[in-house]
Amino acid sequence: MFDKLEFIEEKYEDLSAKVADPEVINDQKLWQRYMKEHAEITPIVETYRAYKAAKNGMSEAKTILMEENDEDLRELAKMELSELEIKIEEIEVELRRLLIPKDPNDDKNVILEVRAGAGGDEAGLFAAELLRLYIRFAEKKRWKVEMMNTSESGVGGIREASAMIKGKGAYSQLKYESGVHRVQRVPATESQGRIHTSTATVAVLPEVDDVEIDINPNDLRIDVFRSSGNGGQSVNTTDSAVRVTHLPTGMVVSCQDGKSQLSNKEKAIQILKARLYESELSKQNAEIAEERKSQVGTGDRSGKIRTYNFPQGRITDHRIGMTVYKIDAYMAGEIDEMVDALITHYQAEAMKTVEE
Repeated sequence: MFDKLEFIEEKYEDLSAKVADPEVINDQKLWQRYMKEHAEITPIVETYRAYKAAKNGMSEAKTILMEENDEDLRELAKMELSELEIKIEEIEVELRRLLIPKDPNDDKNVILEVRAGAGGDEAGLFAAELLRLYIRFAEKKRWKVEMMNTSESGVGGIREASAMIKGKGAYSQLKYESGVHRVQRVPATESQGRIHTSTATVAVLPEVDDVEIDINPNDLRIDVFRSSGNGGQSVNTTDSAVRVTHLPTGMVVSCQDGKSQLSNKEKAIQILKARLYESELSKQNAEIAEERKSQVGTGDRSGKIRTYNFPQGRITDHRIGMTVYKIDAYMAGEIDEMVDALITHYQAEAMKTVEE
């Protein structure tokens, strides 16, 4: 770890010289790139220098204890040594946190996809509730939500829906929501009062820049069809809905919530890019660490991640073993406690991998 910190400090000094070089300043693109790199490693360097200062303070205190006969000075040195030992431990923890590789997607907008799973009509109703949950959470964060596609079921639920959530840090907050969500409750249609179990799937995809995923137009098949469901006078009268098929992978994306065929096509391609990016990232992560438990950037939906038990009023996240007993508030978008706990957990897991 400390060899890495020495290297970063040397890089910091080199960048400091470069951003002050008049020739670099005249090249604004180059200067901005260096400034961004400089800003990213500044907290690491400042913390490392505080660590080295604390270590020097410890050496001086130890020297006083070894060489000084004055009892008052020796007592002060003992106190300082004790305080510095605690401080150094805290700084080492902070350094490990700072050295965790930053997820390049953390500051990106999010494409949220919710689908009904097992459980028939009840699964569709639960999927609709999850969608509302995330929309309310986004609104509390003052993020912008734009619906991209909605396929409704006949009882007020949804078969699937996609939404763009725009806001700083949206992906960093929502990326651990990807997975299978299970609900246990008595459906309104259940006359015997029996508890049913249903599921819905959530996928959180980072919005992809054009430079990250290049799609050959010849690889796409574009079909148009009439929109269905609620949507105003134009519904079922014009072929504004769009279905995009990516021929090499067989991925299919439909979009019908936009006002025109063009806007629906653009949104569908946006979703397709996000899915292709996620698929590629998933392959890379599997190659790098096959046993990696974290879902960072993979959108792994292979297993149940959370249970919503309405009769007991609890929500349990099975990855971190956390349970909260406030299901009404939670379904209204007050999920910060769970989100923060997941971020803390996965940061702690990542810290274990930082080389000593």
